[in-house]
Amino acid sequence: MQKRAAIYARISTSEQKSLGNQLDQMKSYITSRNWLHVKQVEEISSGAKTRPKRQELLKMARRREIDVIVVWKLDRWGRSVQDITASLNELQELGVGFVSITEALDFTTAAGRAMAGILSVFAEFERDLLRERVKWGLENARRKGIRIGRPGTDLAKKKRILSLYKRGFAKAEIERKTGVSRRSVGRILLLTNRSSF
Repeated sequence: MQKRAAIYARISTSEQKSLGNQLDQMKSYITSRNWLHVKQVEEISSGAKTRPKRQELLKMARRREIDVIVVWKLDRWGRSVQDITASLNELQELGVGFVSITEALDFTTAAGRAMAGILSVFAEFERDLLRERVKWGLENARRKGIRIGRPGTDLAKKKRILSLYKRGFAKAEIERKTGVSRRSVGRILLLTNRSSF
């Protein structure tokens, strides 16, 4: 049975002229593999935060409407190593192939699936390094006496909040006078009722 292939193209607004060339290369690849071209999605954006068209393809993969996704370059598919690896792992679990023609990555072959495994190892390594850097940074800050966590409200400010409240000021007015959010003012007053300074 012929594989049903979908093309995913993402370019920044400054690269629009190259879109046609990328699409031609991907279509030629699909033809050379004797696959059936069933879907083509294009995203043009400078930001990498949201990719609704990519989500559309992933939904098609989950519904088993496509057998392989073809991209021009791997970085067009994902924002980071973790993002790419997570989505590729999901596609692999679904039995949907993935091809990046620029890097000659073809996860529909045995060698390509081995490469997917290597990418997973590197993604895990990157996560471990990040965890270690964060842990080291926190320990270093503590050694230097830097307070970790959300900044608190100092005792003098708490006393001022309590004084303003006792004089009849509303929480919104206290917020304006002290710069402490209304929510924090409410929390301070609640805690003050339970204990004392």
